[in-house]
Amino acid sequence: MSLSTRTCRHIREDGTPCRAWPMKGEDYCFWHSPGRQDEAEEARRLGGLRRRREKTVAGAYEFQGLATVTDIRRLLEVAVIDTLSLENSVARSRTLAYLSQTALKCIEVGELEERLGLLESIIRTRVDSPTSSSPPCDFDLDLDIDEDYEPKELMP
Repeated sequence: MSLSTRTCRHIREDGTPCRAWPMKGEDYCFWHSPGRQDEAEEARRLGGLRRRREKTVAGAYEFQGLATVTDIRRLLEVAVIDTLSLENSVARSRTLAYLSQTALKCIEVGELEERLGLLESIIRTRVDSPTSSSPPCDFDLDLDIDEDYEPKELMP
């Protein structure tokens, strides 16, 4: 089977072919199938509504996404505030406990991210300026570690 028979046969206005997979037993994809024009138009309309609603909701909650720890913290704050506004119940208490655990983990990851960033910037500074007159860093020391060393057991 050639590549041309495995892609939609629709040709766009600019002369390039649609590269979508055709529907089973048809020559066209969902979006270009002559028998599904009404369904495709409704899907486009609903997609536009969803995107507008998504932007409205994200703006109302000042939600930027889930790309950073700060973004995730904001989502947790919104979830906690919404949960706190519910009537007191066992489910509400469980949800708050779960959100608290998640928030603690998020704080931990955020702190580790900051510390790692600081360490990386220190190392980068040292690598970028090897003739620096600053005192040697512990990372620069060549430690002699006894090969036969075994750590002491802390608990009997």
